[in-house]
Amino acid sequence: MLLADRGYDADWIRELAMKKGAWVNIPPKSNRTDPICFSPYLYRARNRVERFFNRIKQCHRVATRYDRLAGNYLAFIQLACIRLWLAARYESAP
Repeated sequence: MLLADRGYDADWIRELAMKKGAWVNIPPKSNRTDPICFSPYLYRARNRVERFFNRIKQCHRVATRYDRLAGNYLAFIQLACIRLWLAARYESAP
């Protein structure tokens, strides 16, 4: 699924995503003449994804990408995700 904002509402982007097998959910621009399929309910999930990326980028090493190797960078992203998950888990514990 491809969730994007109105800036990405172009026919070529939609066609490329559909060729790759993704379902596209982009709100239409005001000047679009042909109607498209858009679900505001699914679009709300985009906010959750954006907040996740903002929280992960609070780790300075992720935001600046100090690691040169992609494997090392991915490993640190996984560590940052575990840190966020543990913080959320123990924050809600009684």
